[in-house]
Amino acid sequence: MSIQVAHRISAVETYFFAKKLAEIREMNASGMDIINLGIGSPDLPPPPEVIATLQESSSQSDAHGYQSYYGHPLLKQAFKKWYQKYFDIRLDAEQNILPLIGSKEGIMHISMAFLQAGDQVLIPNPGYPAYAATAKIAGAEIIPYYLSADNDWHPDFKEIEQLGDLSKVKIMWVNYPHMPTGAKGSKDLFQSLVDFGKRHDILICHDNPYAFILNDEVHSIHQIKGSLDCAIELVSLSKCYNMAGWRIGALAASSKIIAEVIKFKSNMDSGMFKPMQIAAAKALELGGEWFGSLNEIYRKRKQIAIKIFDHLGVDYQLNSAGLFVWGKLPIGLNSFVESDRILEKAKVFITPGSIFGSNGDGYLRISLCTVDERLEEAFERIKTTVA
Repeated sequence: MSIQVAHRISAVETYFFAKKLAEIREMNASGMDIINLGIGSPDLPPPPEVIATLQESSSQSDAHGYQSYYGHPLLKQAFKKWYQKYFDIRLDAEQNILPLIGSKEGIMHISMAFLQAGDQVLIPNPGYPAYAATAKIAGAEIIPYYLSADNDWHPDFKEIEQLGDLSKVKIMWVNYPHMPTGAKGSKDLFQSLVDFGKRHDILICHDNPYAFILNDEVHSIHQIKGSLDCAIELVSLSKCYNMAGWRIGALAASSKIIAEVIKFKSNMDSGMFKPMQIAAAKALELGGEWFGSLNEIYRKRKQIAIKIFDHLGVDYQLNSAGLFVWGKLPIGLNSFVESDRILEKAKVFITPGSIFGSNGDGYLRISLCTVDERLEEAFERIKTTVA
């Protein structure tokens, strides 16, 4: 019996890290000790009061039933206060905030709610691969827009407008602090994005999970007047609160957009576990000292990652934000080849920039989600085995 897969699935490949992590598991099972500096999964625990809240809430008799598709009111209020506290934005908890099972879920929901065959999507190159994958699954056409170090990894709006007719473009994905490069956003950038979205009737989707990681100036696209007319923002507790496995995020948008997204979402899940929502609300209440202590750890790790790049002759930006260090290889070197060479010789995995698009060719990315001792060990291995 031969069953053909749907065209939507044949249009995409298995996520790079799903395949690479499986390969690393096999190498470890065979007796190798691979140091994985690839994926951005925080190795540190969430704040202790968050775990305590989860434990306490889990013991309640009403904790284990189905929950609202729209999210628990306590969590929605917590996101509202969080936006007001850190971004000076006043959103309506019921009208403008939709909790999600991780912001990656939101990328799929937005794509499925708004895209279909014949639509086009502006995708950053380099950029997070999920933007293109979900657009393809929805049947839309990918239109890459190219980011470069010469323009601080920001969109060149004149260049995009010279692509031709933009009338079929329905969504533009953006992400600042940018993954993978660590480029920072600014109010001027977000003003330009909102203006561009309104000018061309394009939905600007800002993916914002790294706002507080090694970033001294936090921004939201909703700080721009009129952003709710044309923009969605996705936020997450995965990176900034070490809660990646909890799968908790939110979508901030107009009530009209949320009403369309919920049509798809409500057919995909039955709400999040209530104790996790209550604990997430506790996390969002924490003060800036949490981010201060977290970033002190990442700053120390970044210095070790920089030593690795210095040895490899890789050029990098010191003031980048987020959980990674992004660097340019010497001219002529291929990122896949160099990543595999380092893995073979030093038993250290560093992400090749090419997986993020053609403008990632010739770049490597080191994750800071590894304890200092293992980062130092990775440096020593590379220093002694990789010329």
